[in-house]
Amino acid sequence: MVSGFTFLRNAHILGYPFIESIKSVLPLCDEFIVNIGDSEDDTLEMVKSIGSPKIRIIQSQWNEKMKIKGYVYGQQKNIAHFNCTGDWAIYLEADEVIHEEDIPKIKNAMERYLNNEKVEALAFDFIHFYGNHRTYVLSPGWYRREVRIIKNTIRTYSPDGLFFVVLSSNKKGRYPRAVLTGARIFHYGWLRRQEEMNEKIKRVARYWGKSPIPIDYSKIDPKILREFKGTHPAVMKEWLLKHIGECDSIFKADPNHRLTRKEIKHRLVVWIEGILGIDLSKKHFKIVKE
Repeated sequence: MVSGFTFLRNAHILGYPFIESIKSVLPLCDEFIVNIGDSEDDTLEMVKSIGSPKIRIIQSQWNEKMKIKGYVYGQQKNIAHFNCTGDWAIYLEADEVIHEEDIPKIKNAMERYLNNEKVEALAFDFIHFYGNHRTYVLSPGWYRREVRIIKNTIRTYSPDGLFFVVLSSNKKGRYPRAVLTGARIFHYGWLRRQEEMNEKIKRVARYWGKSPIPIDYSKIDPKILREFKGTHPAVMKEWLLKHIGECDSIFKADPNHRLTRKEIKHRLVVWIEGILGIDLSKKHFKIVKE
């Protein structure tokens, strides 16, 4: 049995393709848990309108006093995860979508490694779209791979909304042992309208104890932008037409953009990777050698 899960709050007004995200993963799941926080929009009604008997909705209250390193996101993710009853638990964030072409590959990986005690999780290759659907970002500053499927028979928790920690004891945690599936996660967070992104940044910042920094999509290192020549998941067709429209060129960065210290560092990392032939990007898992 396979469980899927996510958590949402104000997902509609913040521009998430959350309906498309849920629909993309339903073919893999026997059940899908959606934890919906008290919202100002019609997020709850939109999830209900999907009409799938696989979906189970939980309504929760966010802790507005929790403002340390995004832990409230971890709390909400854990609420959904702890209600999963499957052998595997698949987590998708509200702006992440699975391509239908990868579903057989994901199913095969879950079947192959279910009884392999060395493997605790399955990792995906990430495609981070930026500015428009013809452009993606390739940089060690944007995680290239991440775990999105984990065995539901091991002790785990999430300190924030992004990754999993396995409890090897009551005092120590570690990243899960994972294999690469070769399947992709299509990340559309940076395709929402700029005003939606800034509203999202403003709302998120308070849970991290930080002041929001306004986003200008054009202020980015042009060397990390790449043209996407593949196909998008079928469930995203209408969303992309509505939010992006027709587009036949790569996103144009500001030619006068002054690189930040992080962008300069990432260029150096890419140079080192080219020489050594290794991936130096951050990973929240340990690759298992078969």
